[in-house]
Amino acid sequence: MTKTPNKYNKSIDATLVNAMSVDVEDYFQVSAFEGIVNRDDWGDISLRVETNIDRILDIFETRDVRATFFTLGWIAERAPQMVRRIVDAGHEIASHGMEHHRVTTFDATAFQADVSRSKAILEDIAGKAVLGYRAPSYSIGRDNLWALDVLADVGFIYSSSIYPIAHDHYGMPEAPRFAFNPRQHGVLEIPVSTFRWSGRSFPCGGGGYFRFFPYALSRWAIQRVNRQDRQSTVFYFHPWEIDPDQPRISGISAKTRFRHYINLNRTESRLHRLLSDFHWDRMDRVFASEIKNPHMEVPADAGA
Repeated sequence: MTKTPNKYNKSIDATLVNAMSVDVEDYFQVSAFEGIVNRDDWGDISLRVETNIDRILDIFETRDVRATFFTLGWIAERAPQMVRRIVDAGHEIASHGMEHHRVTTFDATAFQADVSRSKAILEDIAGKAVLGYRAPSYSIGRDNLWALDVLADVGFIYSSSIYPIAHDHYGMPEAPRFAFNPRQHGVLEIPVSTFRWSGRSFPCGGGGYFRFFPYALSRWAIQRVNRQDRQSTVFYFHPWEIDPDQPRISGISAKTRFRHYINLNRTESRLHRLLSDFHWDRMDRVFASEIKNPHMEVPADAGA
């Protein structure tokens, strides 16, 4: 295997570049808190996301990494200069919807209104076309694939909204693990990454799994996807995950408390290691050839 010496001592095959992404939402907007923190009260809560994004931009600049920022329209309206700083630094702006409503709460008309509005807001601020969309809490699955048709109608080119795992809140475990077109027309779906073990798919694309498990497991799993599957990994995290000093939300269950707050103090140092160990770029560039051909066929071994 070809090794690549460089200033960050990356040791993975130089021909593979992975996709780095950030879901731009604040700590109080996560789906797990939606029954505790009323959306009507969001405007009264001090935002921490802008400071955290600036830290992330500094980290990415230090590591010479460009990423895709899936951004809530609600955040963009209140922090337009932050969106411009992201774009000016060479990153891709994509949509995360307006107010972090799960797609499962919408019918087609309401969903179209939500994604159309978020896309227009982001494009107006960024001055760039918004090609990508990621559903809050990966809330597109077998029962609402119609949402991908809506995304295509609105003008999106790709989605990263189907998680091919079994989870108590989301997931479509039978979905292909790599880029595919679920509807044979419209947007390309680019799932967050998983690895196969004993006939099952396990997550290795970031989020809470990156915080919960030792970093060595994430590194091994991403290497496995790169080397064994010969595929780029799609990784994501949230700005609040590098913010261990965020206010604690009261009234949540022990399970939610564990999932949200576990190892927040370790995420930033792990992120530095991740950026050093692998090559990363924006979603639209890593998957440029597939995005240019949204009618691509599903690989014969996709999901295997």
